[in-house]
Amino acid sequence: MPHSLPAKLSTALASIMLLASPFTSSASNDIEQRVDELLAKMTLAEKAGQMNQYNGFWEVTGPAPAEGDAKNKYEHIRTGMVGSVLNITGTKDVRATQKLAVEGSRLGIPLIFALDVIHGHQTVFPIPLAEAASWDLNAIEKSARIGAIEASARGINWTFAPMVDISRDARWGRVMEGAGEDTFLGQKVAVARVRGFQGDDLTDIDTIAATAKHFAGYGFGEAGREYNRVDVGTNTLYNMILPPFKASVDAGVASVMNAFNTLNGIPATGDVFLQRGILKGAWDFNGLVVSDWGSGKEMMQHGFAKDLKHAAQLGVTAGSDVDMESYMYVKHLEALVNEGKVDIALVDDAVRRILRLKFKLGLFDDPYKYINEEREATLLGHADHMAAALDVAKRSIVLLKNQGNLLPLSKTSGKIAVIGDFADDKNSPLGSWRFGSIDNSAVSLLEGLAKYRDDIEFAQGVKVVTGEESFVQEITVNQTDATGIDEAVALAKKSDVVVMLLGEHGFQSGEGRSRTDLGLPGLQQEMLEAVYAVNPNIVLLIASGRPLALPWAAEHIPSIAATWQLGSQSGNAISEVLFGDYNPSGKLPVSFPYNVGQMPLYYNRMNTGRPIDKDSNVFWSHYSDSPSEALFPFGHGLSYTQFDYSKLSINADDPAKVDVSVTVKNVGKRAGEEVVQLYMHDKVASVARPIKELKGFEKIELEPGATKTVNFTLDSSKLGFFDREGNWIVEPGEFDILVGSNSREGLTGQFTLSMK
Repeated sequence: MPHSLPAKLSTALASIMLLASPFTSSASNDIEQRVDELLAKMTLAEKAGQMNQYNGFWEVTGPAPAEGDAKNKYEHIRTGMVGSVLNITGTKDVRATQKLAVEGSRLGIPLIFALDVIHGHQTVFPIPLAEAASWDLNAIEKSARIGAIEASARGINWTFAPMVDISRDARWGRVMEGAGEDTFLGQKVAVARVRGFQGDDLTDIDTIAATAKHFAGYGFGEAGREYNRVDVGTNTLYNMILPPFKASVDAGVASVMNAFNTLNGIPATGDVFLQRGILKGAWDFNGLVVSDWGSGKEMMQHGFAKDLKHAAQLGVTAGSDVDMESYMYVKHLEALVNEGKVDIALVDDAVRRILRLKFKLGLFDDPYKYINEEREATLLGHADHMAAALDVAKRSIVLLKNQGNLLPLSKTSGKIAVIGDFADDKNSPLGSWRFGSIDNSAVSLLEGLAKYRDDIEFAQGVKVVTGEESFVQEITVNQTDATGIDEAVALAKKSDVVVMLLGEHGFQSGEGRSRTDLGLPGLQQEMLEAVYAVNPNIVLLIASGRPLALPWAAEHIPSIAATWQLGSQSGNAISEVLFGDYNPSGKLPVSFPYNVGQMPLYYNRMNTGRPIDKDSNVFWSHYSDSPSEALFPFGHGLSYTQFDYSKLSINADDPAKVDVSVTVKNVGKRAGEEVVQLYMHDKVASVARPIKELKGFEKIELEPGATKTVNFTLDSSKLGFFDREGNWIVEPGEFDILVGSNSREGLTGQFTLSMK
């Protein structure tokens, strides 16, 4: 893959950098004029300062730092050498820091205050992967909206979310932070989150600028290992990796964050092809590009930059506008321009993007507009926000199996036992990446169940995690102490139904949390089998930030649900599902494997030349010791009712589009929601296509006996694909259709696209 500018974009570099954004409104034109006027007043050092971002580094309301790195950062803010900061929150600290910049520097340029607002703020919503399991775009947008409301009430203007990386490898810890393995679903979720964070107008006091990250390929790290190299072809890049970023750009995302990884040998922070050629060139993105933490200086570790000064030259040339915690621009950019190694046009373009966002946020009109102690005191953890968190959490639960209708549980009869270290845990359910939350503030499962029954008995069973539970430290798993299994078995013996909450701690997924074993951590599998031996009536709840390998449980346990890490209202949400007050409607956004050896695993795979055993011999694409397909497929999720699909209709008479409809009936005894999914396969194309691809979905709600016809339209935006040069093409030919409740089961049909 080339990493220079494509030929069609290789006009004069300065001209490319100085292209104006296509603003049409008078307000936008006014912003451009004000940006130009301010830029003309700035020294080169001040321009470099705007491109410099620091982490919070001192007790803001205390005395100024007296020495060291903290003193330098303090002086840089005071003298206008910092454009944005992260991890400074709360109206008191934000006001003090903003005052230092606005009232202390020559030009009084305000700071942007950034924070990772990933799944809520003080009110914690389900982890992003769990929210994607709801397939409910309105709920996902509302989650981001409330996160923005609470974060902005603490003085935050900018979030480093949503993560829109597609990932097919459950070993990668940050799979919890995205929308799963599918590009189509990923695009829809990305847009919902951007809209939720940014609202209709960034000048509104309760909106924050969003960031689509990580550009690009971060979720395809080799071996599922964090920060690892990515080596993919253009087919995967254009068709799988880039579309959620393009959807975010089209939705008006304010910024894009580049990635830690190399892509085909080039660190993303220094990748001209990605940032200049695609993002700022072909897509005409007029927002800003921010590096990930220290990714600028890490180009030296990659062997791409010889020193920090060289890294600064590579970063700004490639189009990385804001340097987060590498210090490379503030230290070296001025010299690079003076030496003729960096064109001043590149610097001016970057600073324009930064200033433009500050004007859009209204910070120049009032640098303290987001600093309102009354909002901070009343909005954090508001009852309405908690109610919304409960609603989203319920929608995120996926019922994987319910043999014999063991669920829902009775509210009045039978002895119920609860077993599992996480059942009384109030911290793990908050998940990873939940800055702004209060430790141990989640509703535990036991607390939620107590609202239904006061006679439930509990046994902790084996400890899962030993030692410190920390976001920045490795989690130590108990591998030796079986204490608690005997107690769990004794309780199970005298109970009618056993609810077991097993899985991962909330800090076992997230950044830096790659795993090579996707089974239940520690001694939990041993305990599960011991309990099953005395009482097979088990409801298994899986708390995790990734798909886990559960082949034994899938074969033996009658009822299984993926309950992820659901946030502040975790215990209440799970309890409402267990007792039937909410009928589960979630669907998997990721495939659950039989074992880790299947990684990477995804439903929309390419076919092979030998996909089946047609010759009754070993020479076909398979594993000799494991199934090839998923244990629980993408899109899978059960309900307490049943849905019947019929009357699939396909109309391809119009060469510009194909209309597909299906009738869905609730044939059960409960009202319920169903996600109707449409998959397509292009049978013969100039580039081999996946065996199936999600091209549409709709979440519907039906009363018992009710029927609804669901309609889909496949237009040119869904019928085509990107070729190896990134051109969108639609070709005539034969297509297969599957419409159903998951990626594996449904009604099938065919159509021919003539393109007359």
